[in-house]
Amino acid sequence: MQRPVSSVAITNSAILIRIPRLYRAGMSEVALYDATRGIWKIGDRRDNAKIALAVVNGLVVEAYEIHQWHRAGTTAYASGRKIDLAQASGRWEFTGKVASAGTREKYLQRSVTEYFRKGAANPIRYVNI
Repeated sequence: MQRPVSSVAITNSAILIRIPRLYRAGMSEVALYDATRGIWKIGDRRDNAKIALAVVNGLVVEAYEIHQWHRAGTTAYASGRKIDLAQASGRWEFTGKVASAGTREKYLQRSVTEYFRKGAANPIRYVNI
């Protein structure tokens, strides 16, 4: 029997990023990072976010510390992910690293469904920004 998934109250300045189309069970850490970090239509509030939470089916699958935002297509993707530069116009990507153990423990495998309105199509959600 699976144990119920509990919700989490997000206390950090965070961006929740839904990545269901790019996510694959068992994908490498590098591929998951590359899927989460770009490329997004995202506003200036991005600069106030300290962490990015990768979200799949309402659950946080990884947490990243955001170091810097860059125009999409200007940083290398270690996983070999190819970015269509025509699609990158007006979009952004971040560089960073996997969050601290404490941050990961707080958020991983926790539900964030309450932060997304039912039927909302935007994959980005700002919290505490």
